[in-house]
Amino acid sequence: MNAIPKLTEKEEEVMAFFWQRGTLTIREVVAAYPEPQPHFNTVSTYVHILEKKGYLARERTGNSLRYSPLIDMETYRKSTMKGVIRRFFDNSYMKIVSTLVKDESISVDELKELIKMVETQKEK
Repeated sequence: MNAIPKLTEKEEEVMAFFWQRGTLTIREVVAAYPEPQPHFNTVSTYVHILEKKGYLARERTGNSLRYSPLIDMETYRKSTMKGVIRRFFDNSYMKIVSTLVKDESISVDELKELIKMVETQKEK
């Protein structure tokens, strides 16, 4: 699989609406924002960037354009995690877990649950 283009925080924010709701128009994306809503042109710019990056497909329906996600959230999440692990943890999952333990970001119970998950995966 080819590398998935990175998204900015704002692009991820817009993309999240498509991951949560599926096919949308730009007006529907704007309406999904809490107040104060961003300007239509701002959202439109991000939607066009997402389309150009290959995250969204455009379809004309009557007089409006509808956009659908081409990359699902799980695929994006995996790609993003792999990049973080490669860049910041030398491709070592052990370094990630040890960092979480040192920073007290993960509890003993969560570690036990993680070990159970790994053991269950190995049994399959």
